[in-house]
Amino acid sequence: MEVLLSIIQTATEKMRSLLPEKQQEVLDFIEFLQSQLAQKNTNIEQIEPIPFLEAAQKFSGCVDGGSSNLATNKQYLESLGIE
Repeated sequence: MEVLLSIIQTATEKMRSLLPEKQQEVLDFIEFLQSQLAQKNTNIEQIEPIPFLEAAQKFSGCVDGGSSNLATNKQYLESLGIE
């Protein structure tokens, strides 16, 4: 919190030393950054969650060799104490 306050204070002091038209440019830039953030947040909210199985399906079979189903791998099951 202290760092944020320091940044705000420093920015405010520097902005006060600028001509009014440059202060307006700074304000315009801040508003631009805020609009970008709002757009990102809107895009994130629009993404609908999908089940893990559906998301991971594209990776199915991407590894050569080995068992595709660990439930059928006897060594793996034995290492877990399951037979």
